[in-house]
Amino acid sequence: MNERLRGGVFPGNCDPKDAVCIHTDKIYDSCKDKDCIEDARVYFTASGQDVIDRAVNVKCRKSEIIWVFTDVEPVPFNRGYFTVDLKFFFKITLDAYTGVGKPCKVEGLASFDKKVILFGSEGSAKVFESRYRYDSFDEQLWQKTNMPKAIVEVVDPLCLSAKVVDVNDKICCCGEELDFSRIPQCVCNVFEDTLVMGGEKKRVFVSIGLFSIVKIERSVQLSIPAYDFCIPQKECVASGDDNPCDLFEKIEFPFDEFFPPTRDECNFESRGEVRRNCCG
Repeated sequence: MNERLRGGVFPGNCDPKDAVCIHTDKIYDSCKDKDCIEDARVYFTASGQDVIDRAVNVKCRKSEIIWVFTDVEPVPFNRGYFTVDLKFFFKITLDAYTGVGKPCKVEGLASFDKKVILFGSEGSAKVFESRYRYDSFDEQLWQKTNMPKAIVEVVDPLCLSAKVVDVNDKICCCGEELDFSRIPQCVCNVFEDTLVMGGEKKRVFVSIGLFSIVKIERSVQLSIPAYDFCIPQKECVASGDDNPCDLFEKIEFPFDEFFPPTRDECNFESRGEVRRNCCG
């Protein structure tokens, strides 16, 4: 076993004035993934489903992450490893074409389940904090305070395609139905009305591309060099009753908005340059 360090002692050639112990979260394992979710069913409110039933075509405008719920469980017979069960909830915004004229904007819910296995080490000490948390004691969770925690980083996915399918068609209308009773209320609150299932004439399926990073962390104590406290150097500028035109004069002219950069100007990486508001 590696020798453990004490506070005030720091190894190597580095000889800072002091070394201090901090309590922080250490990443024990992580992974990145790129998932192509094909034919995920979208669920709508009653008014949204009425529009879909009259639609002849749909176009996916955007997809957004609502929330990702995680559950960590140890892997049997493989000490130190844990399964991380992930459930993604997406808000899908569609343009529904019901005929000649402007398309109707419709919003719906899609979900995706994923499971990964990561190393999270072992820990038998139960962890409790003095920090007050409302309704924090859970009889189902109090025995799991020594478990590592999963962290999920995800960006809004790419909406690759969308299609509307008649329920009487023999293609793409089967699959596992979403259990509405297991959808958290905070997810349902994103939509203006209650989501419905059953009695629909048409269904919408979308394909989305998802980029994610999953990390598993434990709270540890680390010895790090300490040089000084972080003392702010900049003075706070208070808001005042300045003349609006005086404030406007301080704003730089937005040339980039009038003259979009060319393709050559966007290739900054090869030239080692960094510019703002260009080809984001």
